[in-house]
Amino acid sequence: MTTVSLHLYSLYERVWHWLQAFVILILLLTGLEIHDPQAVSVLGFSAAVSVHTAMAFVLLINAFLGLLYQLATQKIRAYLPEPRDFFTQAIAQAVYYLRGIFRGDPHPLKRTADRRLNPLQQVTYLAILNILLPLQVLTGLLMWGLQTWPDLGGWFGGLPVLAPVHTLAAWLFAAFLLMHLYLTTTGTTPLSNMRAMITGYEDVEAHEQNPEDPSA
Repeated sequence: MTTVSLHLYSLYERVWHWLQAFVILILLLTGLEIHDPQAVSVLGFSAAVSVHTAMAFVLLINAFLGLLYQLATQKIRAYLPEPRDFFTQAIAQAVYYLRGIFRGDPHPLKRTADRRLNPLQQVTYLAILNILLPLQVLTGLLMWGLQTWPDLGGWFGGLPVLAPVHTLAAWLFAAFLLMHLYLTTTGTTPLSNMRAMITGYEDVEAHEQNPEDPSA
């Protein structure tokens, strides 16, 4: 398989990614201790709450700065699925993940600096950024401010509703993290995607040039 080296990730994107990954991991670990302090006792309940709260605000600020960066550089377009042949490409990508990847088939998507995500990744990130993350932030803020805004929290059902929803969203984040870690091993080599998020450069499959393809 012939590969070419492409610069896919800027320094800011790499720093942003690793900071976000670290914060999410700390949130998951402290969240476990808050959820069941008798089963998980590392920092102590009070310290776990403080660290969890601090990391939540770091996550929120970092996400906001990331959004500004994506808008300013117009790289946000990479997250938007193209209507043309979307379902065809999504099915091809699913087949690749389920079968082709184990047979050594070429990747169905021609990756470029402007087109780094396949249709399934685009849909997943849109769901996380527009549904899961806002839900997690909203429920977390409401629980954090229950003593300050009891009526507002009560309007959403109070702790009996907010806590299970927040916990469910956390488990979904954990599931995404595991899936994300697995998919990082499906590049041209098991470590190529991980190395790309460190150096910015990734070895990608060199697809044959198609003169009718404007992206070629």
